[in-house]
Amino acid sequence: MSKNIAVIGGGPGGYAAAFLAADLGMQVTLIDERENPGGVCLYVGCIPSKALLHVAALVNEAEHAKAWGIDYGQPKIDLDRLRGFKENVVKKLTGGLDQLAKQRKVTYLRGRAEFVNSNTLKVALVAGGQQTLSFDNVVIGTGSRPASIPAFQINSPRILDSTGGLALQNIPKSLLVVGGGYIGLELGTVYASLGTKVSVVEMLPGLLPGADRDLVNPLAKRLEKIFASIMLNTTVAGLKEEADGIRVQFKPKDGEPSEQVFEKVLVSIGRRPNSEVPGLEKTRVTKTPKGFIEVDAQRRTKDPVIYAIGDVAGEPMLAHKASHEGRLAIEHIAGHKVAWEPKAIPAVVFTDPEIAWCGLTEADAQAQARDIKVARYPWAASGKAMAIDRTDGVTKIIFDPQSERVLGVGIAGPNAGDMISEAVLAIEMGANATDLALTIHPHPTLSETLMGAAEVLHGTATDIFRPLRASTAAK
Repeated sequence: MSKNIAVIGGGPGGYAAAFLAADLGMQVTLIDERENPGGVCLYVGCIPSKALLHVAALVNEAEHAKAWGIDYGQPKIDLDRLRGFKENVVKKLTGGLDQLAKQRKVTYLRGRAEFVNSNTLKVALVAGGQQTLSFDNVVIGTGSRPASIPAFQINSPRILDSTGGLALQNIPKSLLVVGGGYIGLELGTVYASLGTKVSVVEMLPGLLPGADRDLVNPLAKRLEKIFASIMLNTTVAGLKEEADGIRVQFKPKDGEPSEQVFEKVLVSIGRRPNSEVPGLEKTRVTKTPKGFIEVDAQRRTKDPVIYAIGDVAGEPMLAHKASHEGRLAIEHIAGHKVAWEPKAIPAVVFTDPEIAWCGLTEADAQAQARDIKVARYPWAASGKAMAIDRTDGVTKIIFDPQSERVLGVGIAGPNAGDMISEAVLAIEMGANATDLALTIHPHPTLSETLMGAAEVLHGTATDIFRPLRASTAAK
């Protein structure tokens, strides 16, 4: 007997769940308020930001080329065409998902879902009217939204969140990014490349709180060159709109308060789960104190016919994590024996240089008082890094001291996001240092640095005369 499934939310987790359910022969209804599937990721998140970051990388590369004897001159920015490029990418991808939904005979309802009970939904349609439908199972994948601070909500178009920043309405002369996390730094990089004088304020001692300092350091040095200022250990005490911009009051941890006027302010202080699904209180679904929907290893909520996936089901809030959760939930609904137990979920910051990591970090090991060995391979020893004039990178591997099994990997440098998948596979497959060292990598490539870092552990790295000493992070 074919199951009747509803998926609330058309993002990377939602459409992955809906499409797999259809492939497995289920009757599927996908519900979202947007014109086509895609969610925040495709419309106002991952995809448009990476399209703009690609443009930023081209601008930065052209500037960098001056050191090699090539001068392209000052770039001319056609904002309408740039915005059009970004929007066209979004349109092609979301339109493609619409076609895939139709090919799979997934019913796409454009509207807002409300629970009548655990098996019944009432959908307020965007076009008007409503539909009430019953299902065997419901998957909630409603995603997240930018977090906000009430004191910053002064109802001014000069105050932007990540969605407003990606709209690229204009290129401001000055921009303050509130929050030194990955979203703020990525958007700050885009605007800086387009000519905006960008400043960043972060209340903690370093950028990208929680990320490995060995990886953050190369990025911080780069951002110090392209940003007007980076204010650490500093909070925003107040915002006030004036005729020529937003006057911001800064309160440093040590030092005197100061003020500065910016044309625009981008508030990027994290995201909050969209767990306020109408009628959810009519079910047995429960939430954590942080607002995430509670789920088990199969992504099932306390209400056995309702599942939750992606950002709404807990951190990390990453599109690829949501996609895998969506597929897992459907497999469980289909009767397969599955559980959510990944050994490594990759995280990538698409700045310049990129930062990527997965598995155990050195900070994690210290917090757990766990003994590890750490091997670092500086990109100054990489022929490819030198050939592209990017020797500021580093590849770092965390090993178990007894088995030498790979526990975690961090990479800082160009294409780190593409390289990290090999590290994820190594962790999932239980690979050790010898496995990586004996895996023949193509030369010259940046991926060789993974092999090199494994060789560092044994003191046999070919391109380092005096190998870096493997260190123990937790005593």
